[in-house]
Amino acid sequence: MIAYHRTALAQQLVQALQGKALLGDAHNGLFLAAPRRTGKSTFLQGDLTPALRQAGVEVVYVDLWADTRRDPGALIAEAIAQALQSHLGLVARAARKAGVKSVKVAGTLDIDTSKIGQIDGLTLVDALRSLHQAAGRPVALIIDEAQHALTSEAGEVAMTGLKSARDQMNQPGQVNLMLVMSGSDRDKLLRLVVSAGAPFYGSQIQALPPLDTDFIAHVAGLVESQRPDLVPVDRAALQAAFAAFGHRPQFFMAAMGAVLSPLSGHSGRFEPALQQAAKDQQAQDEAQMESDYLGLKPTEQVVLWRMLDQGP
Repeated sequence: MIAYHRTALAQQLVQALQGKALLGDAHNGLFLAAPRRTGKSTFLQGDLTPALRQAGVEVVYVDLWADTRRDPGALIAEAIAQALQSHLGLVARAARKAGVKSVKVAGTLDIDTSKIGQIDGLTLVDALRSLHQAAGRPVALIIDEAQHALTSEAGEVAMTGLKSARDQMNQPGQVNLMLVMSGSDRDKLLRLVVSAGAPFYGSQIQALPPLDTDFIAHVAGLVESQRPDLVPVDRAALQAAFAAFGHRPQFFMAAMGAVLSPLSGHSGRFEPALQQAAKDQQAQDEAQMESDYLGLKPTEQVVLWRMLDQGP
């Protein structure tokens, strides 16, 4: 996969998370939705995380789909605990060697280093506050596929704890805890914000912009630099093919590699072959949808048609 960075977008979101944007509510929590395979996780890890760190923010990233066998609440707690543990550094290691389990963070809070992230250890609120004190800078917690937290009681408790931490650590004009939650299922992500009982009631779900013409221009430039015989690359044709692939860079780049491969046996312009590959992918997707539909029970099929009739 080629490296393509959306630096400008990342910088804008950093400003919003810090409460420096003129409008918006990102400093109370940024909720991003994007379909799967459209570059969401790549952006969070490759663009937003470095931009936050460059701005002097301690970043904790956790993907709740990294191990679906584990409780999402435990994954969140473990990620925070690992970040805190790294900041305890020599003091904590020396304490453990001496048989002392409790050390002070910033001279104020005693932490049992053997119980970080456990039920009888620190709460998420205390752990995040301790991380902020130990790091000496604001903290950003990025939770990828955050909707998965709602599949367990511990995950729901964790979300409530994060909301409490945000309310306690942030003050007007001072953002010490930034929360970024992304999801590939917008409807499920809405459960975090849409009802009065939701932990982040009142926040808005925003769509992460798909990769656009700048990405296509970047890809076209790479092709032209490596294959002078293909200059100029038809950027409009690439854009149309990318849209047909559902703006999914992995599938798009795989098809590009296939049609440009010396083993493909293809000669001449590659753009028509790429567009045909996109049409073939669409046909495969539609066939899979048909198969999934026919696999439903009759009642489920009726419910699905009723939902389609009702629209959004």
